[in-house]
Amino acid sequence: MNWLRAPWLSFVVLATLGLCPCASANELKDISQMVSQGQHGAALDRVNAYLAVHPKDVSGQFLKGVILAEQNKPAEAIRIFTTITEKHPELPEPYNNLAVLYAEQKQYDKARQSLERAIKTHPSYATAHENLGDIYAKMASDAYDKALQLDRSNSRAETKLAMVKELFSGATTGRTEPKPDGPATSAASPGTAEAAKPVETKPRPGQAPAVKEDKLAPVEADVQKAVLDAVQDWARAWSSRDVDAYLAWYADSFKTPNGESRGEWQNNRRERIRRPSSIEVEVQDPKVVMEGDRATVAFRQSYRADGNSMSTSKTLHLKKSGERWLITQEIAGR
Repeated sequence: MNWLRAPWLSFVVLATLGLCPCASANELKDISQMVSQGQHGAALDRVNAYLAVHPKDVSGQFLKGVILAEQNKPAEAIRIFTTITEKHPELPEPYNNLAVLYAEQKQYDKARQSLERAIKTHPSYATAHENLGDIYAKMASDAYDKALQLDRSNSRAETKLAMVKELFSGATTGRTEPKPDGPATSAASPGTAEAAKPVETKPRPGQAPAVKEDKLAPVEADVQKAVLDAVQDWARAWSSRDVDAYLAWYADSFKTPNGESRGEWQNNRRERIRRPSSIEVEVQDPKVVMEGDRATVAFRQSYRADGNSMSTSKTLHLKKSGERWLITQEIAGR
């Protein structure tokens, strides 16, 4: 797997899930160890022998799908994982593994659907959430690339494509994901999101794209500093609950988030800012992309009010107006 994460070898106490007795769990554990050692052919022979005795055992079926995937037999692995999802729709891992296999075949819509089913089954399944973000990013990359093929002068699509590609180029390796629920150890089975082998990972969905300084369009340092100063001043006005100063950072052409009138949006913002007794807003790790007299700033926003806290990704689009950089669009993520 080169960009999505698959919990190929998962370990749980199978008796807890009611999937198979402990003696069988020991057999599957031995087979899974063979897989981790690269003995795929011998492991397949043993799992087939196991399934001949336990044909309905979902843990053995899952492990066979893992082995076939490792042997680069995606069609057979897809058939097995699909069968498991049909008979055991409550298990999220088979859906995730299907998504990884579909993504390798560039069937991104099928991958998306599988991950959405995994999340619906298990909303706290972090691996599926991350992979779904990666699928959306890959689909966006393809769309921006197509836009550039049709119009090479489309600088906005070019900038967005560069940001998405930067996210993937910043991948690291070797991280394992903790399982969603339940105790760990014993034998191979669906039921946890712990990965048994290093796979590449990337920032989680909602995290601001990591736009490196050397990837930015060439601009004067003082111009970029002016943009960042504007964003920091906007955050300080919000933190001080100075509503008039806060609203003054929004351009007349500002696009309201939900399409409401500017007056309705301003009244709502006044009420929400004045309601708490204290507010603290921090702009963390801001990244700037310049396009002439326009700028895009992606960052992590830390918000605290009356003891409650929230961290979200945020992107501000700004335009030069006289000597000031004003916000024309504000996009919040997770």
